[in-house]
Amino acid sequence: MPNIKSAKKRVGVNQKKRAENIDFKTEMRTHIKRLEKMIAANDAEEAKAALPVTFKKIDKAVQKGGVHKNNGNREKSRLAEEVNNLSA
Repeated sequence: MPNIKSAKKRVGVNQKKRAENIDFKTEMRTHIKRLEKMIAANDAEEAKAALPVTFKKIDKAVQKGGVHKNNGNREKSRLAEEVNNLSA
Protein backbone atom coordinates (compact mmCIF):
# COMPACT_ATOMS: atom_id res chain seq x y z
CA MET A 1 0.00 0.00 0.00
CA PRO A 2 1.26 3.45 -0.85
CA ASN A 3 1.93 5.91 1.94
CA ILE A 4 2.39 9.10 -0.08
CA LYS A 5 -0.74 11.03 -0.97
CA SER A 6 0.06 11.28 -4.69
CA ALA A 7 0.81 7.56 -4.86
CA LYS A 8 -2.56 6.81 -3.25
CA LYS A 9 -4.23 9.00 -5.83
CA ARG A 10 -2.39 7.22 -8.68
CA VAL A 11 -3.68 3.87 -7.41
CA GLY A 12 -7.25 5.11 -7.67
CA VAL A 13 -6.72 6.65 -11.09
CA ASN A 14 -5.07 3.48 -12.38
CA GLN A 15 -7.94 1.32 -11.12
CA LYS A 16 -10.47 3.58 -12.83
CA LYS A 17 -8.57 3.57 -16.14
CA ARG A 18 -8.14 -0.21 -15.97
CA ALA A 19 -11.89 -0.64 -15.51
CA GLU A 20 -12.58 1.65 -18.49
CA ASN A 21 -10.10 -0.26 -20.67
CA ILE A 22 -11.74 -3.53 -19.73
CA ASP A 23 -15.15 -2.09 -20.66
CA PHE A 24 -13.91 -0.92 -24.08
CA LYS A 25 -12.23 -4.26 -24.78
CA THR A 26 -15.30 -6.24 -23.68
CA GLU A 27 -17.62 -4.20 -25.88
CA MET A 28 -15.25 -4.52 -28.82
CA ARG A 29 -14.93 -8.30 -28.41
CA THR A 30 -18.71 -8.68 -28.09
CA HIS A 31 -19.29 -6.89 -31.40
CA ILE A 32 -16.53 -8.91 -33.08
CA LYS A 33 -18.11 -12.17 -31.88
CA ARG A 34 -21.55 -11.08 -33.11
CA LEU A 35 -20.11 -10.28 -36.53
CA GLU A 36 -18.24 -13.60 -36.65
CA LYS A 37 -21.50 -15.44 -35.89
CA MET A 38 -23.14 -13.64 -38.82
CA ILE A 39 -20.22 -14.59 -41.04
CA ALA A 40 -20.43 -18.23 -39.91
CA ALA A 41 -24.16 -18.22 -40.73
CA ASN A 42 -23.42 -16.79 -44.22
CA ASP A 43 -25.68 -13.81 -43.50
CA ALA A 44 -24.02 -11.31 -45.84
CA GLU A 45 -26.53 -8.48 -45.54
CA GLU A 46 -26.57 -8.38 -41.75
CA ALA A 47 -22.80 -8.75 -41.62
CA LYS A 48 -22.35 -5.78 -43.95
CA ALA A 49 -24.73 -3.74 -41.81
CA ALA A 50 -22.92 -4.70 -38.59
CA LEU A 51 -19.41 -4.08 -39.97
CA PRO A 52 -19.40 -0.25 -39.53
CA VAL A 53 -20.71 -0.57 -35.96
CA THR A 54 -17.98 -3.09 -35.16
CA PHE A 55 -15.35 -0.84 -36.75
CA LYS A 56 -16.57 2.03 -34.59
CA LYS A 57 -16.20 -0.05 -31.42
CA ILE A 58 -12.70 -1.14 -32.44
CA ASP A 59 -11.69 2.44 -33.24
CA LYS A 60 -13.04 3.65 -29.90
CA ALA A 61 -11.05 1.00 -28.01
CA VAL A 62 -7.91 2.04 -29.90
CA GLN A 63 -8.57 5.74 -29.34
CA LYS A 64 -9.04 5.28 -25.60
CA GLY A 65 -5.90 3.19 -25.29
CA GLY A 66 -7.56 -0.10 -24.43
CA VAL A 67 -6.14 -1.81 -27.50
CA HIS A 68 -2.98 -1.17 -29.52
CA LYS A 69 -3.43 0.54 -32.89
CA ASN A 70 -1.95 -2.36 -34.84
CA ASN A 71 -4.23 -4.83 -33.09
CA GLY A 72 -7.28 -2.75 -34.00
CA ASN A 73 -6.20 -2.41 -37.62
CA ARG A 74 -5.52 -6.14 -37.87
CA GLU A 75 -8.97 -6.99 -36.51
CA LYS A 76 -10.68 -4.55 -38.88
CA SER A 77 -8.76 -5.91 -41.87
CA ARG A 78 -9.53 -9.50 -40.98
CA LEU A 79 -13.24 -8.85 -40.48
CA ALA A 80 -13.57 -6.78 -43.65
CA GLU A 81 -11.91 -9.53 -45.67
CA GLU A 82 -14.25 -12.17 -44.26
CA VAL A 83 -17.35 -10.06 -44.96
CA ASN A 84 -16.17 -9.30 -48.50
CA ASN A 85 -15.60 -13.00 -49.14
CA LEU A 86 -19.21 -13.71 -48.13
CA SER A 87 -20.65 -11.67 -50.97
CA ALA A 88 -18.10 -12.84 -53.55
